[in-house]
Formats: sequence, structure tokens, C-alpha cells
Amino acid sequence: MNAEATPLRLRTPPGAPFAFEIAVEVRGPRGFRVIEPGRGARSYALARAEQPDYLDLFEALARDFGARMPLARTPPPPRNGGPTLRPLLTEPVAPEILYGYGDPCVVRVGEGEWRLLVTSNDAPNAFPILASRDLVTWQLTGFVFPEGRAPAWALTGPNQADFWAPEMHRVADAYWLCFTARMQDRSLAIGLARSEGPDGPFNADEAPIVTGDVIDAHILVDARGAPWLVWKKDDNGVWPRKLAALLHREPARVNELFAAPEDQRTAVLALTLWPWAETLEPMEQFFVLQPLIEAATAEFTRFAGRLEKLGGRARGAEAAEIAAIARALRTRIHAQRLSADGRSLEGEPAVILENDQPWEAHLIEGVWITQEGGRYHLLYAGNDFSTAHYGIGAAVADAPTGPYRKSSEVLLSSSAEWWGPGHPSVAIGPDGLHHIFLHAFRPGVAGYKAFRALLAAPIRFEGGVISLDGSWLRRTCLGRERPA
Repeated sequence: MNAEATPLRLRTPPGAPFAFEIAVEVRGPRGFRVIEPGRGARSYALARAEQPDYLDLFEALARDFGARMPLARTPPPPRNGGPTLRPLLTEPVAPEILYGYGDPCVVRVGEGEWRLLVTSNDAPNAFPILASRDLVTWQLTGFVFPEGRAPAWALTGPNQADFWAPEMHRVADAYWLCFTARMQDRSLAIGLARSEGPDGPFNADEAPIVTGDVIDAHILVDARGAPWLVWKKDDNGVWPRKLAALLHREPARVNELFAAPEDQRTAVLALTLWPWAETLEPMEQFFVLQPLIEAATAEFTRFAGRLEKLGGRARGAEAAEIAAIARALRTRIHAQRLSADGRSLEGEPAVILENDQPWEAHLIEGVWITQEGGRYHLLYAGNDFSTAHYGIGAAVADAPTGPYRKSSEVLLSSSAEWWGPGHPSVAIGPDGLHHIFLHAFRPGVAGYKAFRALLAAPIRFEGGVISLDGSWLRRTCLGRERPA
């Protein structure tokens, strides 16, 4: 703790199954002193307020106070077989690329010519654009929004900005780009920008096209040539705050919602920290609440059932709050028609997908839809992106708005070589065949701002099913014979 500053002192409200006293250093480097009667006191210091530092803290709290061990510090579930992913980019090609190749959008922009756009988080230059003629060798050509050129509505600055998940598509005679950024009120919104060429300059609309904590936009041009916007309602970023606030006011609810002792202890730590955590910037707040999220989703179906029972017994404002949390446990993917010029939305949004598979847990996101064989093949990511439980699923429909039929098994999951494969895009390679492009972490280093590599695998659309051929990938390099 910083002896020169007065720490914020927090106590567990009466009624919780455990009681903690926590002193938090809120100025300068974070410091924590945690006391539990019968277990003594421990002090912890964070070098920074980044996710790896909080993972160190919660790993220590798991060891010292019996809380839940962070998933990011545990190996992935075992996987039998599966396709081999080919690494394409495993190092930054330029110093301006700070965080690697997260949420990669690979698009073919001409014969033998591709572009790659990636998430840039809070980097001063938003959304790197990389060019390649073989999908193996890439060079940085610029940025969608160089420093000082971001839309006026978008929040910028270190540890405040979040420029996520850019996608570029050829629509009519222009390149349309959709992206996520934070507004000045810290909420997430989706914007659109346009350019005559794939390397810019891009001109963004004066205002977002969708607001209200939304993320991961995708542009689909249907079989009739009509453009659609697809996006995720980011409720998984909303319910943890509501749950922490509820438990802080009603700490006796911990035993009703959490069965395992380590999850009960994790919940009590979270509700004790909540008066401080609610003042934090969105991403640091996520770091603080991530153990509570993992405690709630460890047995997601059972937790949702307990919450539903609790809501049935509650009355008044508490019942309404519990109902809002229960609704937000379902992540919904929406689709809506865009006007011909892409300046507005038409009609009403349709919910085309939501989390309902065990491996997805509390969220799905990062949708990409490919038309092939008269059908709409949808790829998506599920579970927590910053852990090895993240993966890719598949679904298919006969129309842009569905209904989509999901594959019964996860398409891609973590392996010993790569953790958290996610946020797919699809492009045709030099061989004339489709390939899936995705990001993944090196083992043990998953997390926000951690480096993500660009990986690829061949993909097939047969009989309404999406499949990957790992043996074919080992023999060839995106369709070209690999040297012996």
C-alpha cells in the first residue's frame, strides 16, 4: 500500500456468508489489503491496472482466501484431435501494431490481393490495414483512423478508447467499413465509414448507426444484393454490474445463487469491492468483476435456474432487477436491413442467434456470414474471449434472418498450441477455395491487450454443414504446395 495516500476502506455488508475488510489504494498503483477474521490479512500490490495484474491478484486471493482460480490461469479443456491451424502472423509487422491481430477481417479486394483489418483497442492509430498478395506475407499500408482522425463521437485516449472488430466489405462501388468504439458516455456503439479504395482514406458518418452497448458489427450483402447489418447486443457487459450491485444490497442472496464455497467467496469479494468497482472505467471494471462472471458461469444453466427461482420469490424493485439480469444472461445477435446508401437502417431488427449451447456459456459474438450453395453459413465465437474456453461455432439458414440451425459441436476450440480461437472471417484464397481466418493466444497469455496471432484453416460448405480439413492444410499452404 502507498503510505502517503489514504486508502478506501470497504467492509462486507451484514448478511453475507463471509466477511472481508478490504483497503484499496485508489490513487497511483493499485494496492489491496484484505482481511478475513480467522484467516488473517494479506497485502497485494499491482504494478499496473491491466488484466494480467488483476489475474495475479485473483490468483493470490484464490490461494490465500479460497476464492475461485481465474480461468485464464488454467489450461484449456482437453481436446481430442481437431484441425491443425496454420499460423500466418505471429509477430507485429510494424511497431504501430500494439496488440496483434485480434478480431481479424480478411477480405479479397482483387485478383491475388487481400486486406487484413484488426482490433486496435486504445492504440493512438485505430484499425491497422495490412496488405498481402499470398495471405502469408503482409505489410502495413496504413490505418482506418490515424491518430487525430477518429470520429468526433468516439472516445479516444489510453485506457479509455476501445476500437474493436473492424470489417470492410465491397458494396456497390465503394468499400464500407463497420466498427465498434466507445461513445463519450463510455457506452459501446457501432459506426460506419466509407472509402473509394481498400486502403482509405475512410470517411466516417457523423454519428453511430447503432447505439446502446452494441458490438461486433458485420455487413452481409444478400442474394438479391441488399445490404444487412448484423451486430451483438453486449448484455454480457451489463449483467455483471447489475449482479454485483444486487449482491451488495442483498448479500444474503449469495448462498441462494452460488453453490460451491469458492464461488461464494468470490461473490462476497466482488460485492465488497463493488462501491469502488462501480467508479472504474469499463475495462478495469471488467477485470475486477471477471471472477464473479466466472463464478456465475461455471455452471451456467444451474446459475440461471437459481436466478429464475430467486426472481419468482422476489418482489418489487428487486424482482425487476433480477429479471433484467436474467434477460441479459442471453446474448442476442441482431440483423437489420441497411438502406441502399448505408446511411440508415430499415424495418425492425431481428434476433437471429443467441447463446444456448453449454460450451458458449454466457455469450456469443463475432459473427461472419458467408453465402454458399444457396444458404447462409454463419460462424461465431462463444464464451469468454480472454480465456482458453473461447471457441468458434457454426450455424446455417436459408435466409439472412434465419432461422439458423447450429451445429451440435463446437467447430474450433483451444489446443496445446493455441488458446481461445475466435472471431472468424472467411475469404477465398489463392486456390479459389474458402478459408477461415481467426485469432488465438499463445498458451497461458490470454487476455485483453495480450498479443493475438492470425491463424487460418481451409473450410468447406457441404450439405448445410461447415467443416475444416486439417490434413489438407498440413499438405498445402493455402492451396500451394509447401516445400518438403
